[in-house]
Amino acid sequence: MRGEGAPAQPGEISGGGSGASGAVPPPGDGSGGGTPKRRGRRRALRWVSSVLSFLILATAAGGYLYYRHLNGSIKTDVLNLGENKLGGSKPNAFGQTPLNILLIGSDARDDAANQALGGARDTFGGPPLADVQMLLHLSADRSNMSVVSMPRDTMLMMPKCTEPGGKVHQASKGLVQTNESLGRGGPGCTVAAWTELTHIPIDHFMMIDFKGVVTMADAIGGVPVCVQQNVESRTRDGKGSGLKLPAGTSTIQGEQALQWLRTRYGFEDGTDLGRTHAQHMYMNSMAREFRKNAKLSNPVKLNSLAQAAIKAMVVDPGLDKIDKLYDLSMELKKVPTGRITMTTMPWVYSTREEGRVEPKPVEAEGLFRMVREDIALDGKGSGNPGTTAPSPGAPSPTAPATAPSQPAAEPATPPAKIAVSVRNATGGKDGAQARVKGRADEVAAILVGKGFAKAQSAQQTGAEDATVVRFSGPGQASDAAAVATALGLPATAVEKSDDVTGIVLFVGKDWRSGSAPALPPPAPTKAPDSARPLNGDDDKECMAVQPGFTW
Repeated sequence: MRGEGAPAQPGEISGGGSGASGAVPPPGDGSGGGTPKRRGRRRALRWVSSVLSFLILATAAGGYLYYRHLNGSIKTDVLNLGENKLGGSKPNAFGQTPLNILLIGSDARDDAANQALGGARDTFGGPPLADVQMLLHLSADRSNMSVVSMPRDTMLMMPKCTEPGGKVHQASKGLVQTNESLGRGGPGCTVAAWTELTHIPIDHFMMIDFKGVVTMADAIGGVPVCVQQNVESRTRDGKGSGLKLPAGTSTIQGEQALQWLRTRYGFEDGTDLGRTHAQHMYMNSMAREFRKNAKLSNPVKLNSLAQAAIKAMVVDPGLDKIDKLYDLSMELKKVPTGRITMTTMPWVYSTREEGRVEPKPVEAEGLFRMVREDIALDGKGSGNPGTTAPSPGAPSPTAPATAPSQPAAEPATPPAKIAVSVRNATGGKDGAQARVKGRADEVAAILVGKGFAKAQSAQQTGAEDATVVRFSGPGQASDAAAVATALGLPATAVEKSDDVTGIVLFVGKDWRSGSAPALPPPAPTKAPDSARPLNGDDDKECMAVQPGFTW
């Protein structure tokens, strides 16, 4: 007998309490592909721990001033184990810096507590999986927040990851399931995989296991949720979370909260997509409750909750002190719930890996681009009513203490004094086209014509889909930006890299001819419907119940 999240076998029909309809197996629900089977209860506990720990930081920030003694309990790991390091989020024209935080849920069974909560003895001692991955984007002006979830069975090309001790995990030669990134050196490889796919600079990560989740769920005091009909998540053969709620709104906590978050059979079409939507509803509702009722004002309750959260987390070195977590939480707290948008990465079923999914080509990239360019997913733009943007060059009043250090906004060096090395990367990353012969020479000449007298072509080549300017030192950021501006490249085409010396222009597949690179189409102004956006103030959302799972 399998748990709630266990995969259906080919041809299997899920029974219901009173003649349940057959449930469509969720995309990539753990079957095949060499990935260990994981029980739904584990995934739910893992997810709950992620959400609660994050919301504790985001909404009960003041209490952390009392818990400096917890510093020694904070566990850290390397931020990025990959070779593509984008140098952190860059400030906008007003000197304000966005923040991108990757929330990772690990299913590791590395001690007795995690083993007792997770079960599945056959997985004890096995490599951990990153079965929950959510990218949280806090806008530069702190007016809005976007969350992008990636389905755990998304198939990706894995980047090369090198552990601090020197062990190398080579880049994959084929598609690999995204949740396996954690076993390739730790959370730094999960960050590297996201960076490689999305080209979004990730400033921090927070990885959570499921220790302490029950304590945290009880301490919250209750979260309102809604179902359209009476629901009972239980099939004839015993599968299901056991959740039983009457139609309408109920306030759930403790075990019921865990059941809600792990329910697949009984919600919508019985797939993981419905479960994800229910989790987004719960997270938004919890945020509203914290803001409305200040439930964590009790120091004793907050102490217990904070200790459970700290013990369950691993963070990057940039968040290794309570003061840093406090500063981060204060930044998160500035966003009103009405400007929080929860989404799922648009996906399509994979034609190469049965039962798995891949990013939906146009719409997934559009969503990633909105995050890269700090465009609010709710379509309302930036800025709160009544706020005034600071004058250009002024320090940001909301710049977080935990943000990576940024180069000062200094005037660039005169173009004639900026040395630029130009490499031919016109073949693109897939290598489907040959590099255009002599292209580096042609573009170097274009730069010279624009006043960059020290621009020279290099014998070294590259492979880039989009033209990019990389620089090696923080003092070269303004000069690299000047090169990009002269060529009409967007600000996102400027990257810090440890793999170059000085300023290097990689002429990509998008600029195989002509005097200027092709301009990209306008960025989307709102998340696509396929991302299933959910607004943080939407307290009218009510889960549809799967036929056959009512009472």
